[in-house]
Amino acid sequence: MRAAIEAFSKYLSAERRYSVHTVSAYASDLRQLIEFWVEEKGGEGVPQPLDIDVFFLRQYFGQLLRYGMGRRSIGRKMAATRAFFRWALMTGRVEDNPAQGLSPPKKPSVLPHFLRTEEVRAVFSRIGNHRLGDRRDRAILELFYGTGMRLSELVGLKLGDIDFQAGTVRVWGKGDKVRVLPLGHQAAASVQAYLSHRHEFKPAAAEKAFFLNQRGGALSARGVQKRVKHWLTQVSEQEQLSPHLLRHSFATHLLDGGADLKAVQELLGHASLSTTQIYTHLTTDRIKNIYNNAHPRAS
Repeated sequence: MRAAIEAFSKYLSAERRYSVHTVSAYASDLRQLIEFWVEEKGGEGVPQPLDIDVFFLRQYFGQLLRYGMGRRSIGRKMAATRAFFRWALMTGRVEDNPAQGLSPPKKPSVLPHFLRTEEVRAVFSRIGNHRLGDRRDRAILELFYGTGMRLSELVGLKLGDIDFQAGTVRVWGKGDKVRVLPLGHQAAASVQAYLSHRHEFKPAAAEKAFFLNQRGGALSARGVQKRVKHWLTQVSEQEQLSPHLLRHSFATHLLDGGADLKAVQELLGHASLSTTQIYTHLTTDRIKNIYNNAHPRAS
């Protein structure tokens, strides 16, 4: 097995052009597999590739999980093991691939973070309406929170994508799918206030990007992230203060207000309803309201 790992490492370097770091990590992962074999067999010899079957691999990775190894680390070790046995099968060292049916442990579901409604009110109360940059920033945050659009969709907005008469904004989502989103009154007012001063950024005549930077060019995704974080830092102590936090807040507050899950799915541009269902977690206030309204002994 040790000789096979050495030959496999040479194959990864010479033929697959893997980096030195990746080759070293794969070899280290496979040597740990040998150590587990020797330990389980009471100090017997090093195994041959043929000696390792799917039951042993499941036992090995199951023990790593029980011992508290991170799921990402286990996933990498599985990737190394699958790659090794594909190579071993290709080179005739094994008759079948015992790692073929292995799948990395599922990631634990993580509920999305969101802002409380009072935090949303607080951030908009802090953004002024007099400075050019503040007008732009208010319009950006209003669009994120008022429509739930993605960062890429906001950065991709062009002049003409907003129809103030219809109260809609057109965005280009994943897979170049177009969505037409409703534009609320406050978001529309903020966007109009920005547009009336957009020329002060001194854009070139051909510049059609909706949001501009201080040089008159298109505001980049990184630039949007920095401005959003600047304002959210003032009202929240959460770690991930990003445009996506406003998208999460948009969906959460809609559902808490009684919006239909299918409608929220369409607004967010999710291909699957199961993706949207992660937002159906209940906030503490909503749980209290349900309890107070439904339980005969609550009040």
